[in-house]
Amino acid sequence: MTVLAIDAGNSKTDVAVIAADGSVVGAARGGGFQPPLVGVETAVDVLADAVGRAFAQAGTDTVGHVSACLANADLPVEERELAKAIRARGWASSASVDVRNDTFAVLRAGLLEDAEPRGVAVVCGAGVNCAGMLPDGRTARFPAIGKISGDWGGGGGLADEALWYAARAEDGRGERTALMRTLPDHFGLSSMYALIEALHLGRVSAARRHECAPVLFATAADGDPVARALVDRMADEVVAMSTVALRRLGLLDEEVPVLLGGSVLAARHAQLDDRIAELLAERAPKAVPRVVAERPVLGAGLLGLDSVGAPPEVHARLRRVYAG
Repeated sequence: MTVLAIDAGNSKTDVAVIAADGSVVGAARGGGFQPPLVGVETAVDVLADAVGRAFAQAGTDTVGHVSACLANADLPVEERELAKAIRARGWASSASVDVRNDTFAVLRAGLLEDAEPRGVAVVCGAGVNCAGMLPDGRTARFPAIGKISGDWGGGGGLADEALWYAARAEDGRGERTALMRTLPDHFGLSSMYALIEALHLGRVSAARRHECAPVLFATAADGDPVARALVDRMADEVVAMSTVALRRLGLLDEEVPVLLGGSVLAARHAQLDDRIAELLAERAPKAVPRVVAERPVLGAGLLGLDSVGAPPEVHARLRRVYAG
């Protein structure tokens, strides 16, 4: 059975049409998927553009099954709503559509080629999320919709924290930190006051706020205590989420992967990596952390092949496509 794999993040969408033998016969990239900002139908229109181009390349207009791993599909009710919207587009001839949060794509892509779907993944990109799964279909997950669901960090959260500490350092309300210099320097400005004004008035676009996170990590690497504390806290959050997921699935006493994905974790910041490894060794000694280098659309495709009961050699062929 043919599968349409969709991995849609906040900033970009990747789709692939996978033939019954595991080969990719059509692929395309599209824009970001943000239904909370633009509404479900407009967000699905973004997917439709990329899907249409992939279908054209594959010479088809339908598949047997759609496996969609989507950012902002954080709650089961959102997954159902998005699945209904995708089903209505008619991309699957049998109306077979499976929608999951995009964290599951990182988890499935990062598992070893011959491994069953067992483990936990933490994604730290614009935000932070965690999901775990077992071969029998049981999962562990978090709402991951921001402060109201107990989340802290991710690239956006780290940027906000860095700006907060830097602003207070400059005006005297907080402790001194080099962030008060490194952040405005990055934007070619002379002070935090100037950066605050530029952000507030739109002279520095809100879309560029994410650039503060790499500045934070660079400042931490230079030894700044405030920046280093924020990096340590990010590591603490990653380990807290992963150990809770492992506990929920009864995996704390088994050797299982903890897969790390997203732009912040993929950047391989030494302090962050080392602290995650140190804390996992204390709290989940049998966990095996690994940064996922594989593209998440591979994970969406593998989940789709799981759903249609494809044999192992088909999974292996799809992995080879993305390995080469």
